[in-house]
Amino acid sequence: MFAVIKTGGKQYKVAQDSIIEIEKLEAEEGDVVSFEDVLMVGGDKPQIGTPLVSGTAVHGEVISQKRGEKVINFVKRRRKHGSQRRKGHRQYLTVVKITAIGGKAPAAKPKTAKADPEFKPAKKTVAKKAAETRAAAKPAAAKKPAAKKAPAKKAAAKKTEE
Repeated sequence: MFAVIKTGGKQYKVAQDSIIEIEKLEAEEGDVVSFEDVLMVGGDKPQIGTPLVSGTAVHGEVISQKRGEKVINFVKRRRKHGSQRRKGHRQYLTVVKITAIGGKAPAAKPKTAKADPEFKPAKKTVAKKAAETRAAAKPAAAKKPAAKKAPAKKAAAKKTEE
């Protein structure tokens, strides 16, 4: 059984246990996502939506968040101008494993130490550790003393003249 879903302005043909890379979704690793925009469900009795198949959803689990390959846009104006421009882009992507086509969404996996005894929190990166140690090592900034006012020369000159 397969389905055609629409997400991120694109259409994807998916089957159960297939892994797809789609435009970024606001979800964390291990979250269950469901795609309501099902355009077609294939198999023994295919259903084609007009434009969507009603009452059907495709469910999946977020495996990871990543960035795609760099796409380079190179523009060159020929002849008299001699200008060139090079611009790169890396798209944010979400990797999703399709768990079910139709029916209810499967329950989300536990993500806490209380619910899952094998839970290990993500390790901090070296850059984050270094930033934390620098912030802890910095002394509090001392206030600068106020600028001293110079004695008025004109007032002193007037007193001596009198």
